[in-house]
Amino acid sequence: MRTEVGKCMVPFMHSTTPEERRGLGRARRKQVNRHDHAACNSKARQSSALALIEHSMHGRVPALIRLKYQMMAQSPFAFFRGAAPVMAADLSLQPSTGIVCQLCGDAHVRNLGVYAAPDGRLVFDINDFDESIRGPFEWDLKRMAASLVLAGRASGHKESAARQAAVRCIKRYANRMRDFAHMPALEVARFQVHRIGLAGPVRAALLKAERATPQHTLGQITEPASSKPDAPRRFKETKPMLYRVPPAQTRSVLSSLAKYREMLVPERQHLLSFYRPVDVAFKVVGTGSVGLRDYCVYFEGNGPDDPLFLQIKEEAPSAYAPYLPDAAPPHHNGQRAAEGQRAMQLQSDPFLGWTQMDGRQYLVRQLNDHKGTIEINDLAGEGLLAYAEVCGELLARGHARSGDSVVIAGYLGAGNAFADALGEFGAVYSDQTEKDWQELKRSGKARRKA
Repeated sequence: MRTEVGKCMVPFMHSTTPEERRGLGRARRKQVNRHDHAACNSKARQSSALALIEHSMHGRVPALIRLKYQMMAQSPFAFFRGAAPVMAADLSLQPSTGIVCQLCGDAHVRNLGVYAAPDGRLVFDINDFDESIRGPFEWDLKRMAASLVLAGRASGHKESAARQAAVRCIKRYANRMRDFAHMPALEVARFQVHRIGLAGPVRAALLKAERATPQHTLGQITEPASSKPDAPRRFKETKPMLYRVPPAQTRSVLSSLAKYREMLVPERQHLLSFYRPVDVAFKVVGTGSVGLRDYCVYFEGNGPDDPLFLQIKEEAPSAYAPYLPDAAPPHHNGQRAAEGQRAMQLQSDPFLGWTQMDGRQYLVRQLNDHKGTIEINDLAGEGLLAYAEVCGELLARGHARSGDSVVIAGYLGAGNAFADALGEFGAVYSDQTEKDWQELKRSGKARRKA
């Protein structure tokens, strides 16, 4: 039987005392015992994993659907990245705490990374919010736990070490949430994670981000339009991953920026006014987003050495939306993703916004501005456990900023029952993901055309 998650959400209790809120969290253990989170009843699925993925393809660019299947077929972790709709359906079948906060929605080890903050400093945080929505806090943690086990297996760790990474992540989350529950609310809102640089994978991402300047991106994805010495630059074409769009589509993309500009704060509007658009391209991004429309706009400011790249990324409804009827997301999915990002991040992209085009909804953000991501190979050796703790701490901060740390801490309690249960869940769900991946490979959907 599907759990009606939306009808048991814990609302904000601004008029209650901290001890009453803590008691509210403890009371939720009667709804779902902490040990019960270890369970994963995939046999209760009402649709197969492939049917759920196929349904999520509706409305996507038909020519790219096979490409998405091919990318998902590369490994169990790659399948997991593209199968958020499957996990959303699976989580909806489990008992829920009903303790809500803003969910990243697609919390996995490669959806944290480095980007440039408005003041120019490099920040490491959660950085993908396509599935963001308000929902039960444990859903993010279960997805992260499963991703750590899968990433551990993929990076050559023994099964015990992969499971331990999931447990360490959730323990760190719980410890930090208990700290937040006793801190002034304003301090929680501006809390900075200082242990980030201690994790080797994060240091590797920071080094990548230092090199990922707009000028570096200029050299990577654009080229001179002709052999003339002072020829203007334009996007390189590497079909199907990146290609320039026809003039009519270029006009449509650029016209959509007028709506986007209106929603920026005045100082960002002023800054954007110094940049003129030079070229527009279609770009394939990620794994879960393959098939959605994604445009890149190349701008120049004070000459050719002052590039700016904006990404205009189509946003479909969150994969969790069908199972959270009371979440009441905004009618615009680009706005949903942007506001989810601002709710969870300490600092966000200064050009973050949204627009619409041809009846579709889009998120707007900078492309590759000092971006740096974690690769699976970065998690070999001791890197996995250190990185797992960073994941737990950043999720705790995002949930505390957008939810109620006292209620969550009340549910978690002082022991490790919840962390141990999610370590078990991560392993069980990883096993199921591997079975789903094998089903995809057998289906023939990822085979190249003859």
